[in-house]
Amino acid sequence: MRFTETLTAIVVGLAASAEAVKVNPLPAPQSVTWGESGPKNVGWLELRTDARGSKNQRLVRDAFDRAYSTARKLQWVPQAIEEPILKYPEIPTGTGNEKREASSWLSGVDLKIADWDAELKHGVDESYDIKIEASSNSIKINAETVWGALHAFTTLQQLIISDGKQGLIIEQPVEIKDEPNFPYRGLMLDSGRNFITVAKIKEQIDGLALSKLNILHWHITDSQSWPIHLDKYPQVTKDAYSPREVYSNRDVADIIAYAHARGVRVIPEIDMPGHSASGWQQIDESIVTCVDSWWSNDDWPKHTAVQPNPGQLDVINEKTYDVVTDVYRELSGRFTDDFFHVGGDELQPNCFNFSLPIRQWFAEDPSRTYHDLNQHWVDTAMPIFTDEKNTGGRKDRRIIMWEDVVLSHDSSAHNVPKDIIMQAWNNGSDHVNKLTGMGYDVIVSSADFLYLDCGHGGYVTNDARYNVQENPDWEHPNFNYGGTGGSWCAPYNTWQRIYMYDFTRGLTDEQKEKVLGVAVTLFGEQVDDTVVSSKVWPRAAAAGELAWSGNRDPETGKKRATYMTQRILNFREYLLAVGVEAAPLVPKYCLQHPHACDLYYDQDAVE
Repeated sequence: MRFTETLTAIVVGLAASAEAVKVNPLPAPQSVTWGESGPKNVGWLELRTDARGSKNQRLVRDAFDRAYSTARKLQWVPQAIEEPILKYPEIPTGTGNEKREASSWLSGVDLKIADWDAELKHGVDESYDIKIEASSNSIKINAETVWGALHAFTTLQQLIISDGKQGLIIEQPVEIKDEPNFPYRGLMLDSGRNFITVAKIKEQIDGLALSKLNILHWHITDSQSWPIHLDKYPQVTKDAYSPREVYSNRDVADIIAYAHARGVRVIPEIDMPGHSASGWQQIDESIVTCVDSWWSNDDWPKHTAVQPNPGQLDVINEKTYDVVTDVYRELSGRFTDDFFHVGGDELQPNCFNFSLPIRQWFAEDPSRTYHDLNQHWVDTAMPIFTDEKNTGGRKDRRIIMWEDVVLSHDSSAHNVPKDIIMQAWNNGSDHVNKLTGMGYDVIVSSADFLYLDCGHGGYVTNDARYNVQENPDWEHPNFNYGGTGGSWCAPYNTWQRIYMYDFTRGLTDEQKEKVLGVAVTLFGEQVDDTVVSSKVWPRAAAAGELAWSGNRDPETGKKRATYMTQRILNFREYLLAVGVEAAPLVPKYCLQHPHACDLYYDQDAVE
């Protein structure tokens, strides 16, 4: 990378004499204590561990090698540097052959892990401590599990910077104590609307690991396409976009292994019974209803889907559950995480009306409603999802559903088991409040704060609502359920909007215990390899800090947006440097002139 002479001069100053600055990692650690004795030179670091034949010993060493080799390769020069805040005494100059004190060089990492064999699963301990002392030549890292150690390495990777010449430094002795506030910190990535290649999925995983986000929620299928191979039903991929846009068994194993090595869990979503045309219809046409209908019917009250193309599982047809069992059992053998997402969102009653079995079911008892119909689905499908014969042998499998199964005004079920995790996506903290108040564990993905696809406008074609000059009766530009410019969930969620979201606001302490964490969400109608990384990054990193250490200063209680600004600008440059194609957030002027672009100058924060 090329850097300006000014920036190089700043960093040379760190090592040579005058002033040093704090390079704070993202997400912000829970506790950081800086020393004042000056930069520590980073030599060839040797990893020394207390491992005794653990299956994770190689995983840890590989993770350390990645972090350390990246730091050496990058020779990182921070782009967004705060004003100098610490002064060091001048270092005498001479011939250049003087021997530096041994304690000024860091030559090893002493790593201690309490439980080397802890599985990567929900609730695993991810805490770690890093201690770099002025009088020591080693970096001390303590972690309860290997997964905490991996987080320590990503923090250390951000602390190691260039000395402005050919060497590396850590700007000063430091002690960090760190752990996440929430165990679930994720990104939902959609490959059903547009195909995302394995390479690009891995790129997102790299960003997740660096941001200390630990979940890839993979929304694999949808009505538009079925891109994943099934041994039992290979015909499903006739509904892939092409033979090249299919995930093989090897691809899936590769993605899971790549993520696991970086401390990221892969949770699959097979959306059902809604959003279920492609793939399912190739297995048995009779188990899918309304696929031949016109999705909007040119008359919205008669619509059969919220978007093209329509199709839902026929939840009365007994064959449906045989196929669901086969599909779920096979994918459970491949995706062995303790969580599995089965969708459950946006059921359209009119689509069900195209099914003769469903119409007959309603005719048998005129008092039945669509709420009863969804209850039938829950009662019949849940035993399939929890049966150990279908979970790959997992006794602790938990099912995730979108909130609609409980909160939909026209099709929610009456009695949904409380051990199902609800993913809240509508009406912000109001729905989080409702769900936790009902006793559900909740993943927060509120569209008006955490959806990354919001604000890009509508995508359906021949949309006369955009012809606002000739249709004055339509409210310009508000349509699509209150979103602006044709986007149902506008406005665009900037990193600041994401970061400012207090997603547990108004909850009791008991309700807060039911919030598992957050997941930013990128549905893929307007996403493929060319834009996926720029739509995710660096905005997702704001959610990473939101769920890791929060958006408020632990001492003052004030939101630390000012403190976050320069770190996320710097973090975007770091993402670029490690190969994640993150979008720019500001003109580079703002990057190189800290706080010059702040709308309000927070003097307390920048003193």
